[in-house]
Amino acid sequence: MRLTSPKAYAVLAAFQAGDAVACAIPLPPIANVLDDLEVPVGIRPVLPMVKAASAIGLLLGTRFPALARLTTAMLTLYFVLAVGAHIRVRDRVVNAIPAASLLALFAVMTVKGPEHS
Repeated sequence: MRLTSPKAYAVLAAFQAGDAVACAIPLPPIANVLDDLEVPVGIRPVLPMVKAASAIGLLLGTRFPALARLTTAMLTLYFVLAVGAHIRVRDRVVNAIPAASLLALFAVMTVKGPEHS
């Protein structure tokens, strides 16, 4: 599976949708991470909406390349903020690896854009 393939966008959309549900509940591990990162309680309800919107953008992105780039660019910004939150609270580096990995992934996807169908 290539990074720019429709299947890659679909898999990442499913991941974002699942994460949106997990944040909406919120599952205890997610709530704990948000507590550790000192994410204000007032911002937390916005996270599932952002993640659900990104899932939709990723799904529609293969049909609308500009939407794909906008979505991956916004996800890049989201994960810049996530990595920044880990740095701000002086979190262990290992805890920031998932956010940093997704930052790199979505940055590359933004530059490359989706495959043309």
